[in-house]
Amino acid sequence: MMKVAFHTLGCKVNRYETEAISEKFRAAGYEVVNEREFADVYVINTCTVTAVADKKSRQYIRKMKKVNPHSIVAVTGCYAQIKPEEVSAVEGVDIVAGTNEKSRLTQYVSRFMQERIKQIHIKGYEELDVYDDIGIISDSENRTRAYIKIQEGCNRFCTYCVIPYARGKVRSRDFDEIISEAEQLIKAGYKELVLTGINTALYDMENKNERKPQLYGVEKIIAALDKMQGDFRVRLSSLEPAVVNADYVKRLLKYEKLCHHLHLSAQSGSDDILCAMNRPYDRKGYMDIVKVLKEFDPLYGISTDIIVGFPGEKEKDFEESCSLVEQCGFCKTHIFKYSKRPFTKAAEMKGHIAPQVKNRRSDKLHKAGRMAAAEFFRRNKGNIEKVLLEEVYEEKIMITGYTGNYIKTYIKTEHMEKAEEMLNTIVEVKLTEPYNDGMMGELV
Repeated sequence: MMKVAFHTLGCKVNRYETEAISEKFRAAGYEVVNEREFADVYVINTCTVTAVADKKSRQYIRKMKKVNPHSIVAVTGCYAQIKPEEVSAVEGVDIVAGTNEKSRLTQYVSRFMQERIKQIHIKGYEELDVYDDIGIISDSENRTRAYIKIQEGCNRFCTYCVIPYARGKVRSRDFDEIISEAEQLIKAGYKELVLTGINTALYDMENKNERKPQLYGVEKIIAALDKMQGDFRVRLSSLEPAVVNADYVKRLLKYEKLCHHLHLSAQSGSDDILCAMNRPYDRKGYMDIVKVLKEFDPLYGISTDIIVGFPGEKEKDFEESCSLVEQCGFCKTHIFKYSKRPFTKAAEMKGHIAPQVKNRRSDKLHKAGRMAAAEFFRRNKGNIEKVLLEEVYEEKIMITGYTGNYIKTYIKTEHMEKAEEMLNTIVEVKLTEPYNDGMMGELV
């Protein structure tokens, strides 16, 4: 039996797509093995959100080929879509497939076995307008949490972002197929369904004026999942303030199965920088959404992304990002140093920031993010939360999982066998004190 291994870089969408691709290879008769094992075929699902992501993609391509020099190496994902010739030139690459070609990778591998000729399968941006149906996932590598992709593409064209060019135009997945996949995953025993996409907030927004305008966008999916029977919960991977406002977010809070956590990407706390980024909201609009969430639940978990060193970012702009982190009390702050990306307007802007300034600002913002998270954890101390148990740490005699508001929780256990049996269950836990990147807890 032929063996295939996968390596995934980047976002949750890539992780979902790798799972879907692996199911297609299984259906074609392949055995899926760990990426560190000897395999006949290696598939690398790449990212291109930063220059560092490009570099990591190239490193993994070379690394996989070293495990088996005679293997077939297929590279797909955003880096492959944006720079196919550059990817093709990396030694050992046999197949390059764009973001809308992932469903056909098994076919391309079969063709390469017969022809032994390097293949490049890339569609131009104008052709990236049809949802590429990779198929329904009925199983997942993660035994507790499953991702469900609901849409593809983005048409916002933020000035720093290459993703619209890598992923194409906005298109939404068929609603019935999403629900069918959710039903299968729940039946298989998964306790958390994470709705993900390139911009989940854009799901079905083009149809919001149709027959039932009161239920549009991602709310349609959440409402349907909320009615399903079963002991499971629903999490949104992200919701863009560039698409939704406080009123729309307020609509989502009534659904009981929806976790009290939202990834709300800010990118900057400065109105001047948000305007330069082509983000169609201001600081107040962002804070209005945060206010809605915190009024509903003072311990609502909010995570975010912030870019430091965007072209033209003055010290006062940066300080406004720091104050945003402090005022919003994020449970997690993802910080990125601005990186020039091809095709983007920001790459041609004046006022690019020196690397040493970016490094200093990044360090300071990381500190602010850690302080905000520590305060969030402190305010959760003593609370009883439902935790989905996901992993056993044998060396530390602990079992870990996440609360609904996205706190990684560590629970000491004296019986490792019992801990293994508890995996993929939702239990009540009293949060006792901050620990590592989360909190210690005790079973109630």
